[in-house]
Amino acid sequence: MAAADFPPESNRRRGQLMKRQQDLSAPRASRRFTGVQVDTDAFGSFAESIASFIGTARFLVYQTVFITVWILHNVFAPDALVFDPWSRGFTLLTLVLSIQAAYAAPLILLAQSRQERRDRVIAEIDRDVAERTQDDTGFLAREIASVRLSLTDMVTGEAFDDRLELLTDVVENLSRQFESMAERTERAEPDPSDATTEETNSTVADEN
Repeated sequence: MAAADFPPESNRRRGQLMKRQQDLSAPRASRRFTGVQVDTDAFGSFAESIASFIGTARFLVYQTVFITVWILHNVFAPDALVFDPWSRGFTLLTLVLSIQAAYAAPLILLAQSRQERRDRVIAEIDRDVAERTQDDTGFLAREIASVRLSLTDMVTGEAFDDRLELLTDVVENLSRQFESMAERTERAEPDPSDATTEETNSTVADEN
């Protein structure tokens, strides 16, 4: 059938569809499988609890007792009560232990990955706290240094008293020096009455 045999509306839709498929400038919408939704936090907590229980001595004792009872029952029990005979090599027990290992390994890996993420977050928080502590320590060290410098420049009470006493001694020495200089000046100046008498005597002598 030729393209002209299709109705115009069908041809237009086919053209839009082909144009949309050939347009590579926009990313295609992702088609995600929306299946069973699982709470990752709850499942992770469950995995950590299982992994922590598997890694204990209690679990080892429980598993040893379980395997021992299983083997003893299937070896010494009557044939009517045997469900995993020795002649078949304990096939059911091997299957149970394989299933346990198949589930235990992913649970342990999931718990380890959660612990690694938790340790990474704790390490980042510790690094931030260490950086802030270092900054605060540097700031406090600078403040303490500035306080020490200001204290060294500050005059204490004893030093102020010593300087005041020294200044008082200097002022007293200067006052004594001024007094001695004044006395010397008074001694060096002649008496005005004596000078008048000498002038009178010299005038009388000239007249005679």
